[in-house]
Amino acid sequence: MADGQADWLSVIRDNHLRPLRRFVRRLTADAFLADEVVQLTLLRAWEHPVMRGHSELEIRAWLFVVARNILVDSFRSGFRRHEFDVDEVPDTPSDDEVEQLLTSWLLTDALNELSPEHRDVVLHFYFRGETAAEISRSLSIPEGTVKSRLHYALRSLKSALLARDVASSG
Repeated sequence: MADGQADWLSVIRDNHLRPLRRFVRRLTADAFLADEVVQLTLLRAWEHPVMRGHSELEIRAWLFVVARNILVDSFRSGFRRHEFDVDEVPDTPSDDEVEQLLTSWLLTDALNELSPEHRDVVLHFYFRGETAAEISRSLSIPEGTVKSRLHYALRSLKSALLARDVASSG
C-alpha cells in the first residue's frame, strides 16, 4: 500500500469511523449488517480515493452517502429478502402427531357423511388396497358399480372436506 493510501485511510479511521458506525447503526437494527456496511464503505474509500484533498465535512458526507447506498443495495438484493435470522438452528422436521390426529378426525367425519355403500368402496380401495375387481368379488357387486361408487364417493368426500376448509377447490 502506498504511503498516500495509508495516510488517507488513517484520516478516515481517525476522523470518520465512529460517526460512520453510528450513522449506519441508526439506519439498521442489525449490528452485523451495520459492520458489514462500514467495512464495504471503507473498502470503497480505499479503492476510490476521490475525496482526498476535500474538506472533512465533504469526506464525511461522501462516506455517509456511500454507506447509505450500500445499505439500500443490500436491501434490494434477493439475498437479503430471502434471508431470516433464527436464534437456534431448527431441528430436522418430524411428523406432527397432532396434525395427523386432526387430519384423521376430519377424514373420519367426512367418511361418515357418505352412504354405507360408498364408504365401503372407499375403505376397500384406499385402506385395504384392493383393486376394483377384488372389491367387486368382496362386496358381490359388478366392477362397473365399484368404479361408479368410488367416483361419486370421492366427489362427496371432496365436498365434505371443502366445507371444512381442508381441501382446495383446484
